[in-house]
Amino acid sequence: MAFFAEGREVQSFATYGGARRGTPVSSYIRVHDKPIRVRCDIEKADALLCFDASLLEGKFLATASPKTLIVVNSRRTPAQFAADLPGYRVLPVDGIGISQKNGLGRIVNSALLGAFARALEAPSLETLTRVITEEAPKKERENAAACIEAYRQIDAQLRKAAA
Repeated sequence: MAFFAEGREVQSFATYGGARRGTPVSSYIRVHDKPIRVRCDIEKADALLCFDASLLEGKFLATASPKTLIVVNSRRTPAQFAADLPGYRVLPVDGIGISQKNGLGRIVNSALLGAFARALEAPSLETLTRVITEEAPKKERENAAACIEAYRQIDAQLRKAAA
């Protein structure tokens, strides 16, 4: 919705595993300034958002290349991921900690969206927080605050890596 709000073209789709709660789900999004005509699966992703670090293996990493940016919900450090997943560019963010701090419990969606937006440099934080505030079913301010905090956490991580 935030990409749409910025006038971008968006295509999204999901694939589901077994029909039980807790089964991993893969969702994909394509974003472009021009109409998107392709309708196939994404074979090599530019970026990945992983809600659970235990999923950073086989099937999930199959769409990643050394250039793929991976944002993962984890308390681990970038150095720990560099040691465990050499050749991948992993940006961890403590989505659960941020969400709990902002009164959202274990609901990490808004925090991870903020982290991912900063890593991608799109959509803008202003647009993202506006859309979250308008669309969140409840706890609008808490969701926006979690988004902003995670965005800033990834911003600091990227600045440190560039220094």
